[in-house]
Amino acid sequence: MSGDTFHEGETALQERTGVRARLADAGPRVIRDHMPDQHREFFAQLPFLVAGTVDAQGQPWASVLAGAPGFVTSPDPKRLDVRAQPLSHEPLSENLAAGAPIGLLGIEPHTRRRNRMNGHVSRFDDSGFSVVVEQSFGNCPKYIQARRPEFTSASSTGPAQRLDALDEAARALIARADTFFIATAHPQAGRGDARAFGVDVSHRGGKPGFVRVDRDGTLTVPDFIGNFFFNTLGNLSVNPRCGLLFIDFDNGDMLQVAARGEIIHDDAEVLAFEGAQRLLRFQVVSVLRWPSALPLRWGEAEMSPVLAATGSWR
Repeated sequence: MSGDTFHEGETALQERTGVRARLADAGPRVIRDHMPDQHREFFAQLPFLVAGTVDAQGQPWASVLAGAPGFVTSPDPKRLDVRAQPLSHEPLSENLAAGAPIGLLGIEPHTRRRNRMNGHVSRFDDSGFSVVVEQSFGNCPKYIQARRPEFTSASSTGPAQRLDALDEAARALIARADTFFIATAHPQAGRGDARAFGVDVSHRGGKPGFVRVDRDGTLTVPDFIGNFFFNTLGNLSVNPRCGLLFIDFDNGDMLQVAARGEIIHDDAEVLAFEGAQRLLRFQVVSVLRWPSALPLRWGEAEMSPVLAATGSWR
């Protein structure tokens, strides 16, 4: 890739943390405009894929697609084909269209491998969809809980339960979570340079309970040290709208949360939470709950060893 790999929100955070000069040089080498063979083979062996898209109102959503390994293929380094359909009336089903920006996360929890790919949809029909690659890069294994997914016939295609706020069941799922996914977007997503102004979806992990649910429904999450690209936080700094995804790994329930995010840099709570570089605070806008929506169940989790150096909410 030529030119600046990062947009203004990402570069501002890189400047703040003193890594801008290093990443200005390394970014174009690490974030490619094509998928290396290792990434193409990795996506093809996955039984599920996390996607980030934006709806007609500009709200980002994080979604999951599942299928037997091989449901994702890469016929060439610039293309990814997905032979799967989103749930009926799930935001992804409304957001997939030719030209739409999309972020994809391939993650294999039991091996703690993950790769990211951002691009745009080139085809969407009854067989699935294709994505043109604009950014492809790997992520380290930190904060991933090792759990192996298995297919099951127990899944539901019924309608979502729509909530204006978190109810007790939603609070309980979030409060015990050790993993969630977050979709963010630049405000120019779909209208500017897709290499820099696109949609992104990423993984967040911590000890069970690392997402604090306050009485008013506000969610607060510690942000641990990462790759310093600041793809998620860079988007949030210029566009607070985001989509959170929580999965119940025992029963396949899926909780999609539309939220507004805020980055907390200087606060006593940042210093009080061991390992936190900053905090992310989310105001919940709306919720979609999909009971037993996923045809996958995950085994017992082995916590990431790096979490031993992180704290918990008091």
